[in-house]
Amino acid sequence: MKLLRCMSALVAISLAAASPAVAKGDAAKGKLVFAQCAVCHKIDKAGGNGIGPNLYGVVGRPSGSVPGFAYSPALTKLKITWTVEKIDGFLTHPAGAVPGTRMPFAGIKDPASRQDVIAYLIAASR
Repeated sequence: MKLLRCMSALVAISLAAASPAVAKGDAAKGKLVFAQCAVCHKIDKAGGNGIGPNLYGVVGRPSGSVPGFAYSPALTKLKITWTVEKIDGFLTHPAGAVPGTRMPFAGIKDPASRQDVIAYLIAASR
């Protein structure tokens, strides 16, 4: 019985570690907010970039890694993994988060709207 409880705990820990990224936002609201992002970014599994890189699968992806996109030197050198938290910080004020980025976007000031967009990025990447 003790072994069974230990195994159950290990399975629970493994499942938690393997869980996909989760944003606290509402993906349906995020889709509406993403309309301002869609001017430059696509979120399309088939690939292809716009003025900005394709954001399909961005959560969990290394920065500066979309094939065929010419990133700014600042984003090329960044070397992070785009987590929910990192994307949230970047969307708050892109030029402040990554000085030298070419992304001409002032940011999304409302924390709930940022979480909504991130929830949409995750949902649209499935």
